[in-house]
Amino acid sequence: MKLYNYFRSSASFRVRIALELKGLPYDYIPVHLVKGEHKATGYSAVSPSNLVPTLETDAGAHLSQSLAIIEYLDETHPSPALLPSDPLERAAVRALAQLVACEIHPLNNLRVLKYLVRELKVEEETKNIWYRHWVRDGLEAFERQLLALEAQRHAAGQAPSVYCWGDTPTLADCCLVPQIFNGRRFNTNYDGLPRTMAAFDACMAHPAFQKAQPSSCPDNEP
Repeated sequence: MKLYNYFRSSASFRVRIALELKGLPYDYIPVHLVKGEHKATGYSAVSPSNLVPTLETDAGAHLSQSLAIIEYLDETHPSPALLPSDPLERAAVRALAQLVACEIHPLNNLRVLKYLVRELKVEEETKNIWYRHWVRDGLEAFERQLLALEAQRHAAGQAPSVYCWGDTPTLADCCLVPQIFNGRRFNTNYDGLPRTMAAFDACMAHPAFQKAQPSSCPDNEP
């Protein structure tokens, strides 16, 4: 397989985590977003949406959108599973993942931040305030959801979660960790999010998350 991605892209980071968790080898193909490589003709042939990541399967199919790619990997390489077998638990994990991927991330990805500065002439610090506000607001919702799920686990006699859900990493963790990483670049305040940050810390003690992080990528730069 080949993964077309950018080291600092949250969506790309999610897929790298999933590939590492499953122990799947892949060729790392860098696509530099800041330099506009995602808009080049060659990459357009790979990804008509001009977005990263794109996963090229062994059969040559091109898959886009990080959550769709991760679920494809989970269906074709089911162990270790990134989604619970129970339908209600699976829905809960998907909801956590989508809180990040569909609620937080779209408001603070690179093209939105560029539009704020270039077209709307927003000052750099104002842009950063925008970023921190929406990340913090979204993670507060994430924290409340985690606490509600833990209360459900307690009521059902289940052990407390180590990760976002349960004692193994899931799709939710694949989404949470990149968001925390990117938020730190903008000095987002994570105080008062104990359950969220405990899940993050558990993830970062796992070798797969360490291998997938931006500093481990071949195209990493200051």
